[in-house]
Amino acid sequence: MKICGQNIRKIRRSKDFTQEYMAFEMGISQKAYSDIENSKVKINLEILTKISDILEIKPSDICSISHKCGTDGNEDRYQSLLEYMKKNNISIPDEYL
Repeated sequence: MKICGQNIRKIRRSKDFTQEYMAFEMGISQKAYSDIENSKVKINLEILTKISDILEIKPSDICSISHKCGTDGNEDRYQSLLEYMKKNNISIPDEYL
């Protein structure tokens, strides 16, 4: 999860947004936002969605399970899950395809 916090910081800085601005837009304190970037809290889907909306990017630009896939069989499990979801007509967000 440390990678996610680092990515958020890098993207935020590239857009010249301050931590105070991000915190205000999210409705949280600057300290709480800082904890997100410093990986002191786990990033859940709600936080990831809020941040990606503010930064106008896809959630997968911040955090992706793909960096964890590959050598330990996760890639196969991920693909199996996608196939299961498609087969059972479960909606899959575009950023996961």
